[in-house]
Amino acid sequence: MRICIIGFGAAGIAAARHVTARKDNVQHECIVFEQTDKLGGTWVYTDDVGNDHYGLPIHTSMYKSLRTNLPKEIMGFPDFPIPEQEKSYLTAKEILHFLRLYVDKFNLNKFVKYNHHVKSVTPNKNEWKVEVRDLKNNEDHSYTFDAVLVCNGHYHTPIYPTIPGIDTFPGEKIHSHDYRQPNIFKDKRVIVIGAGPSGIDLSLEIASTASNVILSRHKDSDDIRNVFPENVKMKFEIKEINGKNVIFEDGSIEEADTLFYCTGYQYSFPFLTEECGIRVEDNCVQPLYKHLIHIEHPTLCLIGLPFYVCAFALFDLQVRYVLKVLEGEVKLPSKEEMLKDTENEMKLRKENGLKKKQFHMMGPRQGDYYAELASLGNLPPLPPVMADLHNFASNRQLNDLKNFREDNYKIVDDKTFIKVN
Repeated sequence: MRICIIGFGAAGIAAARHVTARKDNVQHECIVFEQTDKLGGTWVYTDDVGNDHYGLPIHTSMYKSLRTNLPKEIMGFPDFPIPEQEKSYLTAKEILHFLRLYVDKFNLNKFVKYNHHVKSVTPNKNEWKVEVRDLKNNEDHSYTFDAVLVCNGHYHTPIYPTIPGIDTFPGEKIHSHDYRQPNIFKDKRVIVIGAGPSGIDLSLEIASTASNVILSRHKDSDDIRNVFPENVKMKFEIKEINGKNVIFEDGSIEEADTLFYCTGYQYSFPFLTEECGIRVEDNCVQPLYKHLIHIEHPTLCLIGLPFYVCAFALFDLQVRYVLKVLEGEVKLPSKEEMLKDTENEMKLRKENGLKKKQFHMMGPRQGDYYAELASLGNLPPLPPVMADLHNFASNRQLNDLKNFREDNYKIVDDKTFIKVN
């Protein structure tokens, strides 16, 4: 088969590794289109924000000091773990180095066209027409493929909240996508909007330079049990903004110099034409079977949508399952059955209090998802210890933000891990 992979971050790297692996003397033809000149996707750090020199939006949201919020023991690929070392929590630079090792190990660079921007993907009978711009040479090219694996990530297109009176705010507004270093907040009064992992992390980091920080969070979000520095306070949602005055739901008012949006990212596939039939509504991507395979066009697959997961292992598992389907080893249910399956999952999640925008969120459900994909694809399952350690480490972050990255872990066997300090 001729297979197109869009993006050469961790998901695209995993896809390229399995798509190009020889099997029974058969090797698929494969081209990976990567918009930038580097592998690694969101793990690449740059000081640049806004648009690049080709006029395209900067993809990465990486900030300079980032260390992983998951231990390395669950961040490797199933057949290529992160090399053993004392620390469990690594820097972005160390993760990027690991991805380079993986690419070199499986000789994947030869399949990649760097500085190639995918302009459009369109279904054409049983094939896919892919229009691409060679950025360096300023040339357009057209390709035809049997299947397309979309691996463009989901930490690149910011979500901005709607707040009454936001247009009256005279100060600076910045999304975490464009955040690089804390000195931009020196001596500022900062309201951080959003208390997910990045909002919590960055509130702590910018407190080192800001005069004071207020972390605004949803009432229905996880209880944050962290002890922040004295110049960080927590409040619930913002009711409205009137000039520099930020009015909270409890009626309190705080003056602010900067609004710092840590409000997450939306799934965005601007290259998928309307004919592809992919819809993103309230950050729920449909119509997909198992968060992955386009129900109407099963040769179009979106790798890596689930979040709060062991990402690299998830990408690897999804790709291996997709290849079983594409190669005919695994037969998909009928369209009606796939639509019903997705509908049932949506209903179950709603009954459990989850919103539509949380449809792709796994967290405590991730182990069941891994097991289901492995079972459907007749694949070796991911060890249960992966999900267990992920959920344990995530809880440690909620409880002890300042110190959780000093934890070190060791995986004993497929079901057991120990915290070694």
